[in-house]
Amino acid sequence: MTSVDEPARPHGNGRLRDAARTRAEILDVATQEFARVGYAGARVDDIAARTSTTKRMIYYYFGGKEQLFTAVLERAYGVIREAEQRLDVEHLDPVAAIRRLAELTFDHHERHPDFIRLVSIENIHEAEHIAASEKLGRIGSPALDVIRRILASGRESGLFTADVDAVDLHALISSFCFFRVANRHTFGALFGRDLVDPDRREHYRAMLGDMVIAYLTAERSAD
Repeated sequence: MTSVDEPARPHGNGRLRDAARTRAEILDVATQEFARVGYAGARVDDIAARTSTTKRMIYYYFGGKEQLFTAVLERAYGVIREAEQRLDVEHLDPVAAIRRLAELTFDHHERHPDFIRLVSIENIHEAEHIAASEKLGRIGSPALDVIRRILASGRESGLFTADVDAVDLHALISSFCFFRVANRHTFGALFGRDLVDPDRREHYRAMLGDMVIAYLTAERSAD
């Protein structure tokens, strides 16, 4: 790839602030564009036209379309990971803690439909950008450590009976939250019900927690 020289910028802290603002603006617009038309449909020219920068600046900061999409994914996953890290459930009993974690995922996915679309697009590309990203490879999920501690506490107290690990439970919670947003339109067309109808929001939010807790606490016969 041909290198792109750094365009002239102010010196000192002003330069750093300007660079941070420019990168953030590019990522904001790129997120919208990739979510709107997909990786294949997005064009760097269109992204540049919607920002206060240039195509040259985009190539300088990110290197190209592939690297820009990877940066968009890194930031999108970073948002949910930061929310998970801020989650404070240590003072809650295991049942309340699991419900709170499920609600966090529910709320995040609802507030970030672009995240849902980006993940769907990356799955079409068989996670090739995530697999190639060192940052995403290290980011993991702080939620998994939280879930492990909650599960251990729940089993120790005798509340949780399910033979499930943190990854499986994370998948169970995420699948409902993801489906509700990703399949909103097809589900509505087929069944005449809007899964993100504000009037039914609390119903679905409570239903998610009830399903997860019912699974974890169900009576199971000894084999």
